[in-house]
Amino acid sequence: MLSLLRPSFPSLSSLSSSLPRLPAFLSSSTPSTSSPAQRLTGIRHRSQLAPRSIKYIKRHKGIIPIPTGGSIKGTTLSFGQYGIRIKGNGARLSAKQLGVAEEVIKRKIKSVKGAKVWMRVFPDVPVCVKGNETRMGKGKGAFEFWATRVPTGRVLFEIGGVDIREEIARDALRQASAKLPVTTSFITRSSTPRLGGLDIAEGDEVLIKGKKCVYGADSSSVSATQSSGGGL
Repeated sequence: MLSLLRPSFPSLSSLSSSLPRLPAFLSSSTPSTSSPAQRLTGIRHRSQLAPRSIKYIKRHKGIIPIPTGGSIKGTTLSFGQYGIRIKGNGARLSAKQLGVAEEVIKRKIKSVKGAKVWMRVFPDVPVCVKGNETRMGKGKGAFEFWATRVPTGRVLFEIGGVDIREEIARDALRQASAKLPVTTSFITRSSTPRLGGLDIAEGDEVLIKGKKCVYGADSSSVSATQSSGGGL
């Protein structure tokens, strides 16, 4: 008699089988294969200046390197006919600043068919910023933006690909320099390399690994030939 009055409820197994299942990519049990940077910053778009993948999302603040000798790589043009390089002290440039400067150059040389722009630096350093009312200490800041540490004398942008009038290149690079928090100088193919804040001309002697070497006009770097005379 009691069994007839007891209401009949479906079992839990039948309820779970009747419920719709979530797709595999929405299921919480599916392991995530994205990196911490991708989870924090989202998917990298084609126009976004960010590395494809990194191992650690946080990095030490570091310092701006000061070139004192040994290499002049990155201080002269390699692709275009005109460019700009840092004249004053080095700085940390963000991806947003570099992207805005690049867009200014592209807009100014758009009328020149076949003209190209090369960015010689890339923002691959993650910068983290701590929020308000946070206790003292390191390593607690959240990811904020990508940046790069650029020393003095390093080339930032180059313009070339076709014959471009120097007036157009100067105007485009001047407006791009106004978007950057550093002092830059206009350079051409004939510009001499720089070693820190020093311009190197043909015949100048520089110290590389304790050896006095001479820079030649037909060489893109300092010659490894040891000059006569004692060390500095």
